[in-house]
Amino acid sequence: MLQKLYKIQDRLLKSLDITYKRYIFKDIDFDDKMIAIFGARGVGKTTLLLQYLSELKDSNKNAIYISLDYPFLSGIDLLDLVEEFIEDGGEYLLLDEVHRYPEFSSYLKSIYDIFDVKVIYTSSSATSLLNAKSDLSRRVSLYKLNGFSFREFLELNHHTTIKSITLQELLSSHIDIAKSISKDIDILKDFKEYLKVGYYPFYFDKQNSYFQNLVNIINLTIDIDLPSLGLIEQKYTYKLKKLLEVICESKPFEVNYTKISQMAEISRVKLYDYLQYLTDGELLLLIDSNQKGLKKLNKPAKIYLNNTNLMEAYCQEIQKGTARETFFANQVSIKHNLHIPTQGDFLIDKTYTIEVGGKNKGYEQIKDIPNSFIASDDIIIGSDHKIPLWLFGFLY
Repeated sequence: MLQKLYKIQDRLLKSLDITYKRYIFKDIDFDDKMIAIFGARGVGKTTLLLQYLSELKDSNKNAIYISLDYPFLSGIDLLDLVEEFIEDGGEYLLLDEVHRYPEFSSYLKSIYDIFDVKVIYTSSSATSLLNAKSDLSRRVSLYKLNGFSFREFLELNHHTTIKSITLQELLSSHIDIAKSISKDIDILKDFKEYLKVGYYPFYFDKQNSYFQNLVNIINLTIDIDLPSLGLIEQKYTYKLKKLLEVICESKPFEVNYTKISQMAEISRVKLYDYLQYLTDGELLLLIDSNQKGLKKLNKPAKIYLNNTNLMEAYCQEIQKGTARETFFANQVSIKHNLHIPTQGDFLIDKTYTIEVGGKNKGYEQIKDIPNSFIASDDIIIGSDHKIPLWLFGFLY
């Protein structure tokens, strides 16, 4: 079995022609004994594993890549396979799609306790990995891989290097930063392209079939990933797809749960569960209000599709205002806490109020609020507290 796996990984490494490394590479402490990486289908987890495998091979380390959705591994005891690898001098075990293996967390715990091997594993399911983290206690270091930031898209699209910025740098020095970035790039043209097709890395390999692949991601997440975790029965998966369609038609600032449950043919009780499942599958993005206690009632104040590319693939019509807010929420929530305030569109880290709008958006709605800013679309360079919307795509 090992020889078969070695042959497969050799073929994979020979066909690996992606040299660009994602933002998360510098964040991962590869010295840890067990590392978990989770993220949506299509964001590049397998590519990351193979890139690290290539580095290990270049350093003459004995490593093996195993995708646990290989059909020929069905019925194979993972512990026996790992023991065979260790006896062969194995040092690094790279496991892809671990949520496809039954009771994987107990097997990973045993591997950690029994064998002297470093393990890096991935999953497309946040729910499975977060639950496994509690089972694995302090054994595992957990990292989330997101889709491309706008910054990463520009780097790959223009074969250049652009540093990420902190929120403080963005708020205080956005004019100088915007001038520096936009001097050699038609930034608004690239931004429009990113909103449509730039979030998932496979766009650069499969441009002609990009939207079909996005629809496939949605279907595989709902039809395979969620049922395999026991979150929903197969016969009800159509309701999750219906729910996505209803959310496409709903404006985020007009969340009516009674109406959504009726249109999606889902009970109010089940609706909140389904929203969470779709969020764990990286298909939705939920933002809570800045309320406490009973006023909050565990209901998100705004519901978005996870990113603007999913909107392009799945929604019949796209409201420009919704697309702007979706981009902002998607990019900023990676590094910061977002809430919905009583005034303005977003509250970052319970400190900065942001109003999102077009280039002519004024300060009327937030003029009396301290630490308030406008994230303005269709402008290249801002002024004072008006910041180009595209610049919020440089935080990771």
